[in-house]
Amino acid sequence: MITVDGLDELRALAGRDLGHSSWLEIAQDRVDTFAAATGDHQWIHVDVERARTGPFHGTIAHGYLTLALVIPLFGQLLRITGISMGVNYGLDKVRFPSPVRVGAKIRLAARVVSVADVAGDGVQMVLDFTVEIDGGDKPACVARAVYRQYA
Repeated sequence: MITVDGLDELRALAGRDLGHSSWLEIAQDRVDTFAAATGDHQWIHVDVERARTGPFHGTIAHGYLTLALVIPLFGQLLRITGISMGVNYGLDKVRFPSPVRVGAKIRLAARVVSVADVAGDGVQMVLDFTVEIDGGDKPACVARAVYRQYA
């Protein structure tokens, strides 16, 4: 894990590769809990028996679950101290090139694209995230995220 203290150290991260998180196994109970929280009970996610005969030969994680897991996985890569507040400012682009089958393991790779000053004594960080699947030839998710950190 990389730890930075304050905005000046954040600025110095521009262009830096932050490495990889640990692997996280995607269990059916996590998928079911996400389905309950979002109301998305599509059978490819929650009906284990039916999904065995479906296009993925088993249940798969919701794409938005995969995206949501970026948050705890990113927490393994970067710790920011010496600021008063950080906010998720948004996403510029998100794609889900490959489904995550239940039982698969995923991890996050991250790179800081840029860090620029913003009004209110803050910086805006643009990061490229790639959620990799253990043994997969394509990523589960690629996203460009924008965060703001304030002194």
